[in-house]
Amino acid sequence: MAGRSQVAIRPARREDARFIARNILASQRGPFRRGWFDIALGWDEPQCLAFVECIALAPTPSWWHITHFIVAEVEGEPAASLCALPAAGPEAARAAIQEVATAMGLGATDLKAIFRRGTYGVNCWVQGGEGDWLIEHVATLPEYRGRGLVQALIEHALAAGRAAGFEIAPISFLIGNEAAERCYAKVGFAFAEEKRDPAFEAITGSPGFRRFVRAIGAPS
Repeated sequence: MAGRSQVAIRPARREDARFIARNILASQRGPFRRGWFDIALGWDEPQCLAFVECIALAPTPSWWHITHFIVAEVEGEPAASLCALPAAGPEAARAAIQEVATAMGLGATDLKAIFRRGTYGVNCWVQGGEGDWLIEHVATLPEYRGRGLVQALIEHALAAGRAAGFEIAPISFLIGNEAAERCYAKVGFAFAEEKRDPAFEAITGSPGFRRFVRAIGAPS
């Protein structure tokens, strides 16, 4: 519970798409200025937000899709969210980006440029392997931080993974996102690996990605 406020955790709904899009952008940025969509698209905030909102509702259910998200509400208002799903490769993500780009009237040259700019993180990929229960895109609106909403969402997500028969949950974050690191350690995640890359740091401001893992056979 977040103080005396009434908190509810529920699956995301279509009408949450703009909220989810904001949180995807925020989670990718962490404490830094730009995240993956900012860099890959190269657009301003409203355009990036509109694109990610469409990704959340795209025909192809990538790891940005609304169906993979759960939401923490405070007094009926969406306050925090994350996605949890079986770990997989980037194919669905690429397909969803292509669908949205085509629907927005972008051509093959534009799409090629998006994918080219988006490859800056390839040397820092630490999202875990097939067979894991992946937790990603964790974010809370600033006015609701410090209330334990992320911890509640993570426990809810881990319970879903446990019920589905998964044993390991990875979670990754930008090196330098100390708030995320403290939060994940608090709910039982431990360091697994990190990857650093000078080119990545030059673009993002972060040295790379760090991955924590947690066994989900039993609650913490």
